[in-house]
Amino acid sequence: MTPSDLPTPAPGSWADEAIAWYDQNARDLPWRTPGISAWGVLISEVMLQQTPVVRVLPAWHSWMTRWPTPAALAQDPPAEAIRMWGRLGYPRRAMRLHQCAVALVERHDGEVPDDLDQLLALPGIGTYTARAVATFAYGQRHPVVDTNVRRVVSRAVEGLPDAGPTTTNADLVATAELLPEEPARAARASIAFMELGALICTARSPKCPDCPFESVCAWRRSGAPAPAGPTRRPQRYAGTDRQVRGLLLEVLRHATGPVPRQRLDVVWADDVQRARALAGLVEDGLVEPLGSDADRFVLAGDGSRTDVQQL
Repeated sequence: MTPSDLPTPAPGSWADEAIAWYDQNARDLPWRTPGISAWGVLISEVMLQQTPVVRVLPAWHSWMTRWPTPAALAQDPPAEAIRMWGRLGYPRRAMRLHQCAVALVERHDGEVPDDLDQLLALPGIGTYTARAVATFAYGQRHPVVDTNVRRVVSRAVEGLPDAGPTTTNADLVATAELLPEEPARAARASIAFMELGALICTARSPKCPDCPFESVCAWRRSGAPAPAGPTRRPQRYAGTDRQVRGLLLEVLRHATGPVPRQRLDVVWADDVQRARALAGLVEDGLVEPLGSDADRFVLAGDGSRTDVQQL
């Protein structure tokens, strides 16, 4: 019998193996601590989007210390959320968290709901985040599918070298079929699959000898073929509008009052790119122009503060 002729494991055994591995190898992360609030889980999930755990850890601790509840964040202007976001990247996430906190206070008495539809209705909360909060905070049975999970399922179960660029309904169905029926154990399996993808079944250098699925992985059994298409390269950052936006926000975050346009002009030499980046920040609601000539700028929400003084 060749490796490709070996029988495929039953759906439940995938979860059993993943959970057993997770129980021995899971990272000790604060948002996984028993009893952590759903708000803490929600913040972690938003911060972890496109951002490594090592960068999220100090930011998460700072946010939870300053804003342990949605009501605490909602009481502050959105500018404070942008400041606290620091250099995590994609600062619109900070705005969305602030909007979400306001909505939680207005609609749910400051509590994060456990209903999936109510989570999906919150500003800035998409399909993945809503399922993740319902699963990891409330122990419900939902397929929580990120890039790591899609890669594990694609390789181990389907025998493909990698998953597609975005999550599809087929990915949700394939993952749901691997989950135990009992909700709490299904939630445990979901985080176990995710951890396997993050630590073992990585995109570029999978640690197959350490994987609980090594002997039954369909991808390994088929010879671990490389992806047929071009390899996805990390997004370039240096010289992009994202870098310029970050530099402009850095000045505004540390300012104690409105920042004159001339001070922002020295941040980046390319006038066209700098103007485009600044206009994008204004359009995204992260920055507000002041004055009839829009010659001064503040973070969103700072323009209405009575204690703001021109530099």
